[in-house]
Amino acid sequence: MTDSSCSRRHRAGLAGLAVVALTALAGCAPERQTEAAPAVSRAPSSGTAAEATPSLGEPTPVVEGLTTPWSVAFADGTALVSQRDTGEILEVLDGGTRVVGEIPSATPGGEGGLLGIAARDGYLYAYATTADDNRVLRLPLEGAPGALRLGSAQTVIDGIPSANIHNGGRIAFGPDDMLYITAGDASEPDAAQDPDSLGGKILRVAPDGAVPSDNPFAGSPVWSLGHRNPQGIGWDAAGTMYASEFGQNTWDELNVIAPGANYGWPEVEGIGGREGYVDPVQQWAPAEASPSGLAVVDGAVVIANLRGQRVRVVPTGDPSSAADFFVGEFGRLRDVVAAPDGSLWVVTSDTDRSGGDTDAILRVPLERD
Repeated sequence: MTDSSCSRRHRAGLAGLAVVALTALAGCAPERQTEAAPAVSRAPSSGTAAEATPSLGEPTPVVEGLTTPWSVAFADGTALVSQRDTGEILEVLDGGTRVVGEIPSATPGGEGGLLGIAARDGYLYAYATTADDNRVLRLPLEGAPGALRLGSAQTVIDGIPSANIHNGGRIAFGPDDMLYITAGDASEPDAAQDPDSLGGKILRVAPDGAVPSDNPFAGSPVWSLGHRNPQGIGWDAAGTMYASEFGQNTWDELNVIAPGANYGWPEVEGIGGREGYVDPVQQWAPAEASPSGLAVVDGAVVIANLRGQRVRVVPTGDPSSAADFFVGEFGRLRDVVAAPDGSLWVVTSDTDRSGGDTDAILRVPLERD
């Protein structure tokens, strides 16, 4: 799709929006906690991991010298990296990089610019902040590894609200081969509950931008609503979808995502126990978290944390528990990606705002019993 038809079409299906509540998740939640300390839902904040939580091995550098790296995607085994502030797509080669191309119309500013990327069927998909909005583009990947280049961009979806902060920006293909997109509230909290806005939502479209017929709201790309600034999505082996989300001042969240569900922002931050809204399966004080990208591997959700400067591992079998790794060792962490060799790649994020001179991608072995 090369115009804003997708962003226009979604409005018709939301005029009579009905909020879907997940009683299995929301109905038994405790009252919202009020002390600004790290905590989790439905379990003590013990800091101990569930028995099944995988462990992470010693990190080693894959590549260094990056500037505001934001996302990594593997295209037939070749690693591609987005750089937020340069608008460049890099190809990782033998410990170095080469520029594959720049994303047209990407306009860096604040937290916006070139954000999430995904690769599928010979295309690179990219989430970009432009002068007018946030949008997802797809570009043919041409050439061979070591000499890849980008073809002409096509618009998949546009009209996602943009701002200096809260742009969301993570994209990923689900197990159903649909493209999922996290959209922040773009500094307009009420947009998250507004049926006529794409802001504060998780969106689901076909690879060409068409709205799937089985989306929860007819004719709309909206998959779930009531989000502030979600920046990580992934699925476990059973198809359960997880999303990490930046809260405001009190609680950051890990949510289990269901179609049509409302996650409460701005009416609820963290565990609220309020009818009609789905509570997170785990919450943290922002100083210990600020969760961005995540990967779901070996029965665990592995989350990169910016302000918290750690990798957090949450077992899917007990999502109220967690184990933390590398706390404070590598600065701010933007993304975690499952690599083809079975390891995890962790993306640092110190050049975005904390005065760092360079960023890196680290290879982390996933230690299996």
